[in-house]
Amino acid sequence: MSPRLVGVGMGPGDPELVTVKGVRVLREARYVVVPVMDGGGAGRAEATVLHHTGPEKVVRVVFALNEREDRARRKAAWDAAGERVAALLRAAGDGGTVAFATLGDPGVYSTFTYLALTVRQAVPGTVVETVPGITAMQDLAARSGTVLAEGAEPLTLVPVTAGAAVLRQALAGTGTVVAYKFGRVADEVAAVLRETGRTDGAVWGSSLGLPGESIRPAAELGSGPQPYLSTLICPARRGTRGGKL
Repeated sequence: MSPRLVGVGMGPGDPELVTVKGVRVLREARYVVVPVMDGGGAGRAEATVLHHTGPEKVVRVVFALNEREDRARRKAAWDAAGERVAALLRAAGDGGTVAFATLGDPGVYSTFTYLALTVRQAVPGTVVETVPGITAMQDLAARSGTVLAEGAEPLTLVPVTAGAAVLRQALAGTGTVVAYKFGRVADEVAAVLRETGRTDGAVWGSSLGLPGESIRPAAELGSGPQPYLSTLICPARRGTRGGKL
């Protein structure tokens, strides 16, 4: 039997939002890999994992999670992390499982994507699977009472690391727009919302489901940087009930 690498979505951080299947995989895995920054301590993914399984199987692996400019350093970090996980797969043996705990969903802006590509090359025959996770936009929508999409409305997800121009273009449309990773440029995001007339009804949140959770109207943005993992929902303009059907 081939070894298995399973990316497990841990949700935004609230331990109660990890799926039953995700918990089962964490408990059955030989090792559970959690990503950390170089020199950093336990991250949000690890804290969530420890609500569901013991620390004896948790392995911290360093990723260049905050590296945006130095591509060589980022590539070297991916290679080193991939080899570390490949070694765990070899240690797990035939049919053994290594789980990788990732915030949100493993298919949405996740480090797991790059890890899986590296591991497939290092350990041919590895079976790669994913367990979906609840995303920050779903959690924020639920906690704030915001409807993400209805009828024929499009739903656009934008990482603001791509620049405010991409957000401005998305807000020019008619559907709901969700922005991720904008905390460092919150003032700029607030300005774009005002320019496009999309502030009313918009909501932003950070540390969802955790101590220090903040959920506020987007109109309150603009007072300096916010946590990096901030989420913004700018709902579509809606009229009568069912008007978008």
